[in-house]
Amino acid sequence: MRGFVLILLAGVLSAEPVTVRQTEGALHGFLVLRTLNGTTIADGELTQITRGTQITSQLVYRFKDGSVQDETIVFSQTGHFRLLSDHLVQRGPAFKRQLDLSINVATGLVTVRYKDDKGRDKVESATLQLPPDLANGMVPVLLKNLAPGAGTTVSMVVATPKPLVVKLVVSPEGEETFNTSVTPHKATRYAVKMEIGGIRGMLAPMAGKQPADSHVWILGGNCPAFVKSEGPSFEGGPTWRTELVSPLWPAPALAPITRRR
Repeated sequence: MRGFVLILLAGVLSAEPVTVRQTEGALHGFLVLRTLNGTTIADGELTQITRGTQITSQLVYRFKDGSVQDETIVFSQTGHFRLLSDHLVQRGPAFKRQLDLSINVATGLVTVRYKDDKGRDKVESATLQLPPDLANGMVPVLLKNLAPGAGTTVSMVVATPKPLVVKLVVSPEGEETFNTSVTPHKATRYAVKMEIGGIRGMLAPMAGKQPADSHVWILGGNCPAFVKSEGPSFEGGPTWRTELVSPLWPAPALAPITRRR
């Protein structure tokens, strides 16, 4: 779910930030990025540290072809989740556009550095009225904090490459069962729809630019957890699947066989 950079145009609608039900803490985890047919394309590493009521979270994907997606967000969790800053870098052949997106919520300054179709360096910068429900890089965190059966609408800054504020409409679609070895568990599947407004939004389906929904699976209960997500990571990109992964250990070396005399 992190790193959405989609070609969306929408009006800014008011919405409340998500209430904190489960505070975030320090963690270090590993993920894997795959195509929908199961081919592994990147390893992911998530680190999260706390400083008082602020969380700094970094998610890095390192692709087999040498590409890198690196996103660092800072957010607060006092009563409601609020994004403070976001820095997303996408570089390498896996991405249609080489991108460096930075957001400073306090000042409203959003800067997009990218390369155009001819490989020339370009910069788009704007000072925007950023709403308090901004969700860049935070969608899994917010979904873990929704009440059972509830949905939400949040905002997101996207690069088209010009920075714009759009809406994400999140709706629960029911439960699905998955297994950990032999034990079954149920996760709630959420649809994340990118809402396009205005005249361009009306024309998007006819132009073939209506973005597909993304999906996120969250394990519920007293300690909600992210399970997996499916969606594009950039404008016009394919749908990729992010899942948790366990470390792989090399097989232990066999002790040499000694013969008794």
